[in-house]
Amino acid sequence: MGPWGRCMGSDCGPGGSQSRAVWCAHVDGWTTLHTNCDQSQRPSNQQNCFRVCDWHKDLYDWQLGAWNQCVSVSARTFGGMRPYVCNGGEEGIQTREVGCILKSDESPGEDTICEYFEPKPRLEQACLIPCPQDCVVSEFTPWTSCSKTCGTGLKNRVRSVLVPPLFGGSACPNLTEFQTCKPGPCKGPEGVYSLRVGPWTSCSLPISRPVRQAKRRKGKGGARERPGVKDPDTRELIQKKRTRNRLNRQESPFWDIQVGYQSRTVSCAHRNGSTVGLSRCLPRDLPLTVQSCILAKDCELSEWADWGPCSKACIDPDPESPRGQRSRTRRMLQFSVGEGEDCPPLEETEPCDPQWDGVPPCATYTWRTTEWSDCRVDSLLSQQDRRRSNQTGLCGGGLQNREVYCVQANAELLTYLNNLKDKDEGQTPNQQKPSVPPLLSISFEITASRPVDSKLCGGPVPNTSQLCHIPCPIECEVSPWGAWGPCTYENCDVQEGKKGFKLRKREISNAPTGGPGNCPHLVEAVPCDEPSCWDWRLVRLDECSPDGELPCGPGTQIPQVQCVNSTGDMVDRELCGGAPAPEPIACEVPCPKDCVLSDWTSWSSCSQTCSSKTIEGKQLRTRSILAYNAGEGGGMCPNSSSLQEVRNCNEHACTVYHWQTGLWGPCTEDPSASALNTTTGPRSAAGPNTNGQGPCSQGMQTRKVICVRVNVGQVPPKKCPESPRPGTVRPCRMPCKKDCIVTPFSDWSQCSPTCDAAGNIQKKKQSRNRVILQLPANGGQDCPEVLEEKKDCAAPKVCPGYRWKSHKWRRCQLVPWYIREDSPGAQETCGPGLQTRAVSCRQLDGAQADIGECLKFANTMPPITQRCQLPCQDDCQLTNWSKFSSCTADCVGVRTRKRLLVGRSKKKDKCKNTQMYPLSETQYCPCDKYNAQPVGNWSDCILAGGDRVEGLLGMKVQGDIKECGQGYRYQAMVCYDQDNRLVETTRCNSHGYIEEACIIPCPSDCKLSEWSNWSRCSKSCGSGVKVRSKWLREKPYNGGRPCPKLDHINQAQVYEVVPCISDCSQYVWVAEPWSVWKVSNVDLKENCGEGVQTRKVRCMLNTIDGPSESVEDYLCDPEDMPLGTRGSRLPCPEDCVLSDWGSWNRCSLPCSYNNSRKRTAYAIRSPGAGRPCPDTTEKEPCRLNLNCFHYFYNITDWSTCQLSANAVCGNGVKTRMLDCVRSDGKSVDLKFCEELSLERKWQMNISCVVECPVNCQLSDWSAWSECSHTCGLDGRMWRSRVVVQASQGDGRPCPSQLEQWKPCPVRPCYKWQYSPWSECRVEEVVCGAGLRYRNLSCFVSDGSREGEGSMVEEEQCGGLELAVNRDTLIILKETCVLPCPGECYLMEWSDWSPCLSVCAKGAGVDFGSVQVRSRAVMAQEPENIQLCPDQDWESRPCTDGECYEYKWMSSTWSGSSRITWCQRSDGLNVTGGCPPINPPGDDNNSCDPPCQMPMSFCTEAGVCMCEEGYTEVMSSSGQLDQCTPIPVLEIPTAGDKKTDVKTSRAINPTLPATIQPGRTGRTWYLQPFGPDGRLKMWVYGVAAGALVLLIFIVSMIYLACKKPKKPQRQRQMNNRLKPLTLAYDGDADM
Repeated sequence: MGPWGRCMGSDCGPGGSQSRAVWCAHVDGWTTLHTNCDQSQRPSNQQNCFRVCDWHKDLYDWQLGAWNQCVSVSARTFGGMRPYVCNGGEEGIQTREVGCILKSDESPGEDTICEYFEPKPRLEQACLIPCPQDCVVSEFTPWTSCSKTCGTGLKNRVRSVLVPPLFGGSACPNLTEFQTCKPGPCKGPEGVYSLRVGPWTSCSLPISRPVRQAKRRKGKGGARERPGVKDPDTRELIQKKRTRNRLNRQESPFWDIQVGYQSRTVSCAHRNGSTVGLSRCLPRDLPLTVQSCILAKDCELSEWADWGPCSKACIDPDPESPRGQRSRTRRMLQFSVGEGEDCPPLEETEPCDPQWDGVPPCATYTWRTTEWSDCRVDSLLSQQDRRRSNQTGLCGGGLQNREVYCVQANAELLTYLNNLKDKDEGQTPNQQKPSVPPLLSISFEITASRPVDSKLCGGPVPNTSQLCHIPCPIECEVSPWGAWGPCTYENCDVQEGKKGFKLRKREISNAPTGGPGNCPHLVEAVPCDEPSCWDWRLVRLDECSPDGELPCGPGTQIPQVQCVNSTGDMVDRELCGGAPAPEPIACEVPCPKDCVLSDWTSWSSCSQTCSSKTIEGKQLRTRSILAYNAGEGGGMCPNSSSLQEVRNCNEHACTVYHWQTGLWGPCTEDPSASALNTTTGPRSAAGPNTNGQGPCSQGMQTRKVICVRVNVGQVPPKKCPESPRPGTVRPCRMPCKKDCIVTPFSDWSQCSPTCDAAGNIQKKKQSRNRVILQLPANGGQDCPEVLEEKKDCAAPKVCPGYRWKSHKWRRCQLVPWYIREDSPGAQETCGPGLQTRAVSCRQLDGAQADIGECLKFANTMPPITQRCQLPCQDDCQLTNWSKFSSCTADCVGVRTRKRLLVGRSKKKDKCKNTQMYPLSETQYCPCDKYNAQPVGNWSDCILAGGDRVEGLLGMKVQGDIKECGQGYRYQAMVCYDQDNRLVETTRCNSHGYIEEACIIPCPSDCKLSEWSNWSRCSKSCGSGVKVRSKWLREKPYNGGRPCPKLDHINQAQVYEVVPCISDCSQYVWVAEPWSVWKVSNVDLKENCGEGVQTRKVRCMLNTIDGPSESVEDYLCDPEDMPLGTRGSRLPCPEDCVLSDWGSWNRCSLPCSYNNSRKRTAYAIRSPGAGRPCPDTTEKEPCRLNLNCFHYFYNITDWSTCQLSANAVCGNGVKTRMLDCVRSDGKSVDLKFCEELSLERKWQMNISCVVECPVNCQLSDWSAWSECSHTCGLDGRMWRSRVVVQASQGDGRPCPSQLEQWKPCPVRPCYKWQYSPWSECRVEEVVCGAGLRYRNLSCFVSDGSREGEGSMVEEEQCGGLELAVNRDTLIILKETCVLPCPGECYLMEWSDWSPCLSVCAKGAGVDFGSVQVRSRAVMAQEPENIQLCPDQDWESRPCTDGECYEYKWMSSTWSGSSRITWCQRSDGLNVTGGCPPINPPGDDNNSCDPPCQMPMSFCTEAGVCMCEEGYTEVMSSSGQLDQCTPIPVLEIPTAGDKKTDVKTSRAINPTLPATIQPGRTGRTWYLQPFGPDGRLKMWVYGVAAGALVLLIFIVSMIYLACKKPKKPQRQRQMNNRLKPLTLAYDGDADM
C-alpha cells in the first residue's frame, strides 16, 4: 500500500476524501497480479478525511504534556540497569504526550490538522539522571567516659551526617557505636529509681469557685463609702495617682496581660526506662508542680488603611525611569504576649505610577556650560620654554576651559503649568475656564537657570576643555630699497619755494595683519639742489659719422633721447623744454693706419651711497687698445691714463629722512560722529557668543607721526617731504561692552540630620552657589564678589526620636491557693510568682506617642513580665545590694558593697550562713589604663590642602594646580585598655592618626636646547633646504613631557627642515677690464701679431645698486665664470679691426641640430687697400644640453608645517618651491621658464595643523568616601579623580594614581553574642523535662575574623539593634530533656553542615546545594539498647555550595597489611562518597602467587608491583623477583620548604600522584633495568654521550693550554679616543 494522498474536497472540515494506491505483492517483495491476492482482505483505497483550511489555525493547536521521568538509555535498551561506573550522571531519555486539540473545549483532533500548520513537537528529549549519592558521614568522635562509675556501663562515640543520601544512594550507617565498660564493682546497691518530671502544660486561667465569687461580690457591696474630697489640689493629686495606678494595672485592652498557671507531672522511673509507682522514689522532696505563667495572646492588628499617595507625582517620558512608591499602614490592637505570635510588619509599600488627570511632566535635567574662557597658549608651554616668563604675543594653538553645571531643563514649563493651575483653582465655578494654549505658543523670559546638584544630570558630561586658536599676526614684509630717484619736487604742480628731494622706495610684499599701517616706512628722502620734475633720458647713440662725408676721421654721434618724469615714465617732449637737450657727441672713425680703441664700458656702480666732506662717491669706466697705429702715418694711441675715466656720483649729502609712526592707540568714541551711528539697541543683541567683537559704535584711533633723520633721531617735520606723510587718525568700530552674567543662586543644600545618636542637637551649615556664565569685558559691569553663601541650618527645638518608658512592676501574683494547696510544702501567702508591668512610647521630649513609632524607630521593647518570689516565713530576707564604695584612685585598692538581713531573718541560723547568704562583696577597683599603637599600612601621600570637594557645580578642571611637593601620609592609631580590649581612640588622647611628612616628586619635562641658527640654503641658485636643530639636555622623569625620538647619529633631538630659494642673480661674476696686449710673436716693425690679454674675475654680491662686495668664489656658478685670459692676433696696421663678438642669439626651441645660432661683430677700422675684412657673422649648430636647452618647472616636496615664532602648535602653513630646471638638470633663474610662458598649475601653500602638546587634565579630587568598614582596623576612605582631558601629542601623560586612600579612625566593633548553652537543668530531681539557658552579652573586637572578641559592659551595645548575626529573634532559654539514668535517648541536633554542591567536577554538572544535620542515639545501659529510638537527620537547600571530590587514601604497608580510608578533597576523612569500587588492597593475598617480596604489593589488576622508590627485577618467567631501591631526584616546588636535593626512598611510582600522601615536588625516576632484568637502551645512550663529552673536554683543555704562535704582522688598533657624546636610545621613559 502507498501513503494516503492529500485530502481533497469542496468544503472545509470533515467532508473531504483521500485515496492511496493498493497493489498485490509477493512475500519476496515483487509485484504480481491482483488475482493472486485474497480479494476479501483487500484494504480500502479511499477514506474520509478532514480537509484543513487556513482559518483552522485559530481553532486547533498542539497540546504539550509534561515530561515524564527520566529513564536511563541502558534500561530502555536492555530492559534493566547495566552495571556501569557513574561519572556525574547517566544519560537518559524522557518522553511526553503531544496531541492536536480543539482550543474551545480541548477535545482531541487529528494530528494531521495541526501538522498542516506546524510540525509536530518532539516527543522525547535527552536528560541526565544524577548518580546515586550515598550518605556521607564524618569520623567518629572520641569515646565518651563510661556511663557508670561502677558496675557495667556503656561508652559511646558518635558521628554526624555530612551529605544525605540522594538519588537512590545508600542509606546512612549507624551514627553511634557502643562499647561496654566496667569501671569496677559497686560497693553498695545501685540506684534503681529516679524522680522524673514531665514538661509544663500550656498556660491556662484558673476556674474560679462560685462561692469565692459570691463572697467577693458581698465584700464589695458592703464596703463603706469614703467621704468625698473637696480640696482641688488634693483631688488633682489623687487623680494623677489613679491614672498612674491604672497604667500599672494594665487596664487598657492593649495591655490585656492575664496571669494563669501551668502544671507538670512527677513520676518515678526505673533504670530500664519503665515507669513505676511514685512511692518507690519516696521519701524525697518533690519538685514544684504548679507555677504562674502569662496567658499567650497573639498580636492583633487593624485592617489596612487606604493606600497613600504615590511618591511620584509626575509623568516621566523615559520608560526606564524609576517608578514611585506608595504605602499603607495598620495599627496594632493587641501586642503579642507570652508565647503568642509576633506582629507582622505594620507598613507595606508597592511601586506605583500617578493615575489622576492633569499629571504634570516630571522635571528633567540637563548639563549647561559657561562660556569658554579666553584662549591661552601658556598652558601648552613646556617647563623649559623661555616664553613662560614673557607671554606677550603668544599665538597659535591654545587651550580654553569652561565649567559644567546641571540645571532643570523644563523649569519654565513647570512654573507656567503651576501658575496656570493656581489660577484655575482660584476661579469661581461660574467663571469660564480658559483653554490652555498649545505649548508652542508659550513664550518664556529667557534667563539663566539656577544650578542644581550635578548628580541629577545623567548622560555624558560635556567637555570642559577644548583646543582653540589665536591667529598669529602676519608681520609686514617689505622689498629691498629701490635706487635713489632724480632730484625732484614733492609736487610738480606747485614748485615755487619748494625744496627738492631724492626719493627711494620699497614695497609691501605680503598682506600684513592690521593693514599697511603696521609696516615700517616705505619712503626715504634726501634733500637736493636744482630739482626738476622732467628731464631727458638717453636712449642710444647713433653710429659715428665722420665729418665731411669722409670714410674715416673725426665725426659726431647723434644721441636719441626721451622726455621722462621723476618716476621714469615717458611724457610729452614739450615738458622737457626748459631743460637743454643733449648735444651731439664727438667721436672718431679710425683710418687704416690709426690706433683703434674699444668702446667705453658702462659706468661701474657708485662706491658710496652718499657724499660728505670726507666721503665722495666715484664711478669708473674703461676702454682698451684693439690695434696700434702704423708708425707716423696714423693716429697715435693715447697713453694709459686716457684709457679710463672717473666721475663723481651720489653727490647728495648723507642726510636721509623718513616719517616714523607710533602704535595705534585704543579705539575711543569719536565726539564728531553722528548719534545715528551709535547702536542704541540692547547689548544682548550681539549675544554672549560674540566675545566682545561685535561693533556697537563709531570710534577713532590716533597715532604719533614724527620726522626722523637716520642715525640721528627726531627732527622738525619740515625736513621730511610732506607727500608721503602717514595719517595720524583713522576710524574704528568700538566693541560692545560685556556685562558679567551669573546664574541665580542654587537652592540651599539639604541639611543632614542635626541630631546625634544620643539625641543631642548638632549645628550644621547649608550652602548655595552660583556660576559665572560670562566674564565682563570692554568696561562692562563687574562680577559679584560672593559666589557662595553659607548659613546655619534650622535646628529643631527637640530632636525627633522615640524611646520606651517602662512603668512600675505590679505586685507578685501567685498561683491561686486552691490550685496549689495540695502541693507538698506549699504555703498560701508565699512562693514563686509572676509580676507584670506596662510600657509606653514616648518622644525624646517626653510626649506621648503611638506604640507603632517605638516599634519602628526605638530599641527593643523592655520586658513586661518577670519571675518574682514572695518570701515565706522560713525564707531568708535580705535588702538589695548597696552601691559599690568609691575608689581612691584607679588600679589601687578594692571596693565593696553590702546588704543586710531583714526582720526575723536576723535571728535564723541558716540565714547567718555567709557562705549561702553573703552580706558583702569585694572587687578590685577598675583599672583604666590605655595604650596606643599604630596599626595598618601608611596611606598614600596626600598633598596639604588637597581636600578639595566636588561641590554643587562639579566638574571643575585642574589647571596648573599644585600636584607635587610636600604632603602627608597617615597611619591609623589603635587604643587598647588594660585588658587588651579595643576602645575609642579618644581614651588615648589621640585623634586617630599618626601623621608623617612625605614628598610627591614633581614631574620634569624633557629638556631640549634652544633652536640652532638656520643653516645656509643648500643651493645658491633655485630651491634648496635649510635646517635647524635642537639637542637633548635632560630626559624626562616623574611623568614629565616625553621627548621625541632622537637621531642616533648626531644626537640631535629635533630637526626642522624648510625649503628655501636662492636668487640665481644673488651672486655674479665681475670681470675687470682686459689688460694691455702682450704680444708673444712680436713684429717689432708693425707692433702686431699673436698676443694674450688677461683680466681679474671676482665673485661679488649683487645688490640693487650693482655688485657691492667680494664673496667666496664657490657662491657663484662656475659654469658662468668669464674667461680670465684670452689669446688672439693683434691686428697689424691697415688690417681690418673688428669689435668684440656680441652674444650668441638663442636657439629656437625645440633644440635641433638643423637649427643654428649666430653672433656678430662690426668693423671698427676699415682695412687698407687690397686687404679684406674677416666675416662679421659666426654660426654654430644648436646642440641639446651644449648650447641649446629646454626648460621646465620643478616643484619641490612640501615642507614641514611652519608655525609663527610665537606659536607652539595649531594652524600653520606648508610651503613648496618652484624651480626652473634646464634640460641638463641645472637650476636656473625663473625668468627662463617665465619667458617661455610655461604653465604654472601648482598650489604653493596649504594650511596644516601641528598637534598641540596638551597635558593630561584631571578633575578635582572627589569628596572622601564613607569608610569601607563601620568599625575595626581595616577601614579605609577613598577619593578619586577622573581624566577630563587625555594627553595629546607630546603633552604630559596622565598620572597612574587616580585614587587615594587613607585609614579611617579605628572604632571598636561591638556586637551582641550568645554564650554557649548551659547544661539541661531540672530542679531538685535527676531527670525529666527541663530548661537550658544562655546569656546575651556585648562583645568588642577589632573587626577581624580571628577570635570572638572580649566581653564588655552591655551599655556599649546600647545603640545596636538587638540581634545576633542579623537574627532579631532572641532566644535565651529553651526546653530540653535530661535523660534519666539508664535511659536511651536522642542527642541534640548537630550543627548544620557546610553548604555543599551535589555535583561532579569532571563533568561540570551541578544538581543544587544542600546542607544537613543529624541526631545520634546515646545509650547508658547495655540492656536498654534495643529500646533506643531511631537516629534522625534532616536537610535543607542552600546556595553557593562547595563542590567536593572523594578519593581513596591508604597508608604504607605494615607487614602484609595497610589501612585504607576515604578522604574528601578538603582533607576531611569521611565514610561514604568514594567510588563504589574495590579500595586499594588491605592485604597482599589477592595476587596469585601472593606478593611476598619485601616492598611489594598487589595492584587492583592482580599484579605484583614494587612500592614507590623501588624498581622491579623480573624473573625469566615474568614474575616479580625482587624490589631494588633507585635514586630519586626531587625538585622542590613553591610550596616545598626544603630547598636541598636529597636521595630518598620513594613511594610506589605506579600509583597516581593523587594517592601519594606527603608528596609536594616532582620526582624523576631513573630505572636502568627493564622488566626482564636487563639494562635498558637509554643506559647505553647515556654512556656513549658521556664518552663523547669527555673527549670534547680533553680537546678543549689541550687547545686552551697550547702556546699560540707569534703573528707575523700585528694589526695596529686605532687607539684614538672617541668623543663622549650624549646619546638617547629612545627608551620608554622619554
